[in-house]
Amino acid sequence: MAKFVHSMIRVLDEKRSVDFYEKAFGLKIAERLDFEGFTLIYLANAENTFELELTVNKDRDQPYDLGDGYGHSAFVVDDVDAEHARFEKEGFSPRKLVDFQHNGKTLTRFFFVQDPDGYQIEVIQKGGRYV
Repeated sequence: MAKFVHSMIRVLDEKRSVDFYEKAFGLKIAERLDFEGFTLIYLANAENTFELELTVNKDRDQPYDLGDGYGHSAFVVDDVDAEHARFEKEGFSPRKLVDFQHNGKTLTRFFFVQDPDGYQIEVIQKGGRYV
């Protein structure tokens, strides 16, 4: 079997990104590896063993082109309404809460937020298949 252990995104400003992911999702630096041309920062929390790897290329001073392929990461929270309000208070500009339904039945509630580099993140209400 294979174990999915991390996903990597390239970020422009290490401090800005680390601060965002810590304030938004409680992710803290699990390991930071500094190389000549780049730095790898692994973020994690006690909720899971999956990590987010931030790659900072030291010679980069322009934002990355994220392309036109739609993609996102997702976090499950206990109270999506409270998190939406907290994100607004933090100034993260979350998008509207969505009541996601299929055949008239609510599957989940969620909202999206964008990180400092433009990556989209879905914040999902815990329940159903998202436990």
